[in-house]
Amino acid sequence: MHAQVVLFDGFDPLDVIAPFEVLSAAGSITGGAITVELACPGDPHDVVSGLPPLSLRATATLDPARADLIMVPGAAGSLPATDGSPPADDSIPVILGRTLDTALPALLKEALERPGLTVTTVCGGSLVLAMAGLVEGRPVTTHHLGLDALDATGAVAVNARIVDDGDLVTAAGVTSGLDLGLYLLERELGPQVAHAVENLFAYERRGVVWRATGIVPAIAVSGS
Repeated sequence: MHAQVVLFDGFDPLDVIAPFEVLSAAGSITGGAITVELACPGDPHDVVSGLPPLSLRATATLDPARADLIMVPGAAGSLPATDGSPPADDSIPVILGRTLDTALPALLKEALERPGLTVTTVCGGSLVLAMAGLVEGRPVTTHHLGLDALDATGAVAVNARIVDDGDLVTAAGVTSGLDLGLYLLERELGPQVAHAVENLFAYERRGVVWRATGIVPAIAVSGS
């Protein structure tokens, strides 16, 4: 199984590093059952994160034809103003919006159309797909501050730690990248591998994985 973790200008470093390390550790303890690399649209190069700036090197070109799993992070930047003033250039919505002017949306569309490939996101990564019109009508999650923005795009926002919709698996706030990585290990490689990495990292996965299955509650219960 080959995974590519996406880098774009302004990415959130923790969104990238947490799942990257989880998947890499699984590769080490399984003798290479999973491989993972940092990738970007276009030629490999150093990519600068959002605030505070941190450079990571994309060692590969994002390529849905050779990946089994693609993970899209969110952005690191300032929060939108609450007084109605225009968002700053370094704000998270603006950084995410700039991805629409790159090759990333077309590559993600190709990824979602390829059978057997799973697209995953951490935090604002789901908003990249949503703003590109790629997840309309599908259940997704993001950081709780972005749930209304998801709804506005036509996606079905779910306030959950992880949402599994088959070939699309989304995770909430930045630390949920650890939970997402461990869940994907359990789903794709089995619970023994996921448990071993959980022990290695001394971290217990949090939250229920939401799926559109089972009994629907008769009473709505909201959560933070």
